[in-house]
Amino acid sequence: MIKLSVNIGGGVTLKNPVMTASGTFGYGEEFAELYDLSVLGGIVTKAITPEVRIGNPMPRIAETECGMLNSIGLANLGLDDFLKKKIPVIRKFNTAVFVNVAGKELKDYLKVAEKMNDLDCIAGIEVNISCPNVKEGGVAFGTDPKVAAEVTREVRKVYKKHLMVKLSPNVTDITSIAKAVEAEGADSLSLINTLFGMAIDVKTFKPKIKSVVAGYSGPAIKPVALQAVYKCSKAVKVPLIGMGGIYTAEDIVEFMLAGATAVQVGTANFTNPLSAMNIAKDLEAFLKTRKISDVNSLIGGMIID
Repeated sequence: MIKLSVNIGGGVTLKNPVMTASGTFGYGEEFAELYDLSVLGGIVTKAITPEVRIGNPMPRIAETECGMLNSIGLANLGLDDFLKKKIPVIRKFNTAVFVNVAGKELKDYLKVAEKMNDLDCIAGIEVNISCPNVKEGGVAFGTDPKVAAEVTREVRKVYKKHLMVKLSPNVTDITSIAKAVEAEGADSLSLINTLFGMAIDVKTFKPKIKSVVAGYSGPAIKPVALQAVYKCSKAVKVPLIGMGGIYTAEDIVEFMLAGATAVQVGTANFTNPLSAMNIAKDLEAFLKTRKISDVNSLIGGMIID
């Protein structure tokens, strides 16, 4: 028997280290029609804000040579409809479900987080601090250690279960942000969110994304994500959930060797909607082949001569 379960802190144990990333897996029900979600360690819903958001103008997704650009703009059905229409479906999932929480102001985060407290079908929340803070001129909450700490501290006051904070790579020193949110009560950190990127259509001379600059994800960002996980693993003690360009079981192994306890599969879900399921199965096969009896033995196991 191979032990696949991992403890990500805050009282949450996943049946295996494979999760899905927010914004790439809808609310889960779309993929539940394709396969049994119980094969996954967990899923993260798309971002939920207090109000309905239609998102940014089209086009807001563009494929690139080694990944994709997106500027969805946190489009979602809003908190009230999420509770009424999606929670009854989510209750049927046999896997850990985390709700991504976002907003334009701190009070938005608090409103959504507080409503998640009493939902027994929700294992935790993932706080998206890459959102632009409208009260600070549009600067993202997660680019300033003090602001990131404040968001975490205030959410921690109203939310009592697992609190995961999603870190942005678009900062000078990601470890300073990691340490700041850990100090204010984060149970785990997920990293990295998308990098800034853009693309131009040389036929029309127009940007491929209406908002011009967008979030860049996919295989090309994996080395960036790996070093962020590695650096943060040396800076904090809370479990890390790595993401960025994960397409294979070997990618998962790399992230765990760098210091991640679990991972999130993102862009690969657009390439093949069965990706997360296949990767989870392939991970077990990898461990069997290498005669590794406990997946936890990989965490931080990179060998440096």
